[in-house]
Parts: sequence; structure tokens; C-alpha cells
Amino acid sequence: MSIPLRTRVLVADDHRVVRRGLSLVLDSAPDLHVVAEASDGIEAVERALADDIDLAVLDVAMPHRSGLQAAREIARQRPGVRVLMLSMHDVEAYCFEALKAGASGYVLKTVADRDLVEACRAAMRGEPFLYPPTIRTLMRAYLDDPDGRLRSPLSPREEEVTKLVAESHSTEQIAHLLKISPKTVERHRENILAKLGMRDRIQLTRWAIRHGLVEP
Repeated sequence: MSIPLRTRVLVADDHRVVRRGLSLVLDSAPDLHVVAEASDGIEAVERALADDIDLAVLDVAMPHRSGLQAAREIARQRPGVRVLMLSMHDVEAYCFEALKAGASGYVLKTVADRDLVEACRAAMRGEPFLYPPTIRTLMRAYLDDPDGRLRSPLSPREEEVTKLVAESHSTEQIAHLLKISPKTVERHRENILAKLGMRDRIQLTRWAIRHGLVEP
């Protein structure tokens, strides 16, 4: 994939002030230009599919659909679009799942003004952008679980339902957001609880936090 003279960027974050700040940082670089913004994971996927973009910069913890879930969907439907993840937290689950979702790197919001531009350029070159502590975390996670036994047993759709349940959405709201029937939502919920060996939403919410679907 050739690198465009000016990379067209989508910025997705649920806080308008943060989006504006990130856009200012990116637009200050001569080779980067923010052409689209999104306030949640569902909108991020819609914009990534509808707009002519080269790179999606996604916050990990967005409502309705997490940045990780959005990254997977973008990678599936538009594999030519590069993806970078943003987060306030250097959490093992986020780091591993970001790369697993097809992201080229992982940038901490606390240093985005310093690192985001170079991370975008690295992503467009097809190179990973990771901090040394993140690399150590990933190596430790692999050594502790080389066969992936500790990773999520849920399907991508089940993870979407889990996130929305943990965010306290009703069955009808989840059905509307995911464009499925309430009966399908209930069936997913039953399957999720059975797979995880859990009984209620409180336990499911704790699991969602540990696995990076929602922030504590």
C-alpha cells in the first residue's frame, strides 16, 4: 500500500473536547488531515465505511461499541484502512486486544500531543507503534498464556452484547443499537452467561471491565 501525500484521518472519541484537541494535533502536521469525526464506536464504523479515509484513530473506551470492536469491524470490511488505538490506560487486555483487532499501534492519551503524529506515520508505513512497557506486557502475556487459553471465549457479537449489558442498556435498546431482535439479544445474553459461568449483570460487568470492554 502506497502512502498518500496527505493521510486522511478519522478521529473517534466520545468527548468532543478530546476529539477537537486530537484533530488540532493531527492537522498541525503537513502530511495528516482529519476529514471525519465520530463520538462512539458504531458511528466510527459507519464513518470509516462511508468516508474516504486512510487511517482511523479510535479511543478504546467508547459507548455502544468499543474502539476494539470498531477496529475489528473496520479491519473486516475495509482492510486497507490503518487503525491506531488511544487510551488513558496502559492495560494488558487493551494492548493485546488492540493488536489482535488489527491495530497498528497503541497511543496513550497522556502523551498523544507528543507521540500521535509519529504513531500515525508509523501506521501508514505498516510499522507497529508500541511503547517499551507495552512490549514487555505483551511478551509477559504471551509467555504466561502461549496457547491463548486465557483469552475471551466470546464471539465478536457476544462481546458487543456484553459491553452494552455492562453499560446498563435494556434488551430493547441493545436490539435497536445492534439492529437485531430482542429475542436474539436474550439468546446472546443466555449464551454469554453460560459460556462465562455467570449468573447476573454484576458479574458480567466485572468481566467486561477486566477484559477492556468498558472502563471501571
